[in-house]
Amino acid sequence: MNRQRCFSLAELCRELGITPRSLRFYEDKGLIAPARAGTRRIYSMRDRARAKLVVRGKQLGFTLKQIKDLLDLYDADPQHRVQKVALLKEIQKRIRTLHEMNAAIATTLADLENIQQSIIESFGREEAA
Repeated sequence: MNRQRCFSLAELCRELGITPRSLRFYEDKGLIAPARAGTRRIYSMRDRARAKLVVRGKQLGFTLKQIKDLLDLYDADPQHRVQKVALLKEIQKRIRTLHEMNAAIATTLADLENIQQSIIESFGREEAA
């Protein structure tokens, strides 16, 4: 009999570096669907892989809805072509957003550095007077 490795809530949380509350929240949102043994949740390798994708997606700035949509595509398309195209579009969109944020940060930094320099120079003028 081929027995697949299973994980407890605590094991999976420890491995992923998340709280049990987060993992249960992902379950409530339909991102993972662990089996149950009484009141205990039993996470399969598939649940583990999906949870890892959720955590990684969150780290990359994707919303749970975007992550769920991508995971649902994964289930619907055995070749994963639709999922790959959708993921590529989301990644490209995220890259554009990050470039825009980067430009805004660069502008703000330049403004703050100019203000800082003006203040420093004003101290020099006060001491010279």
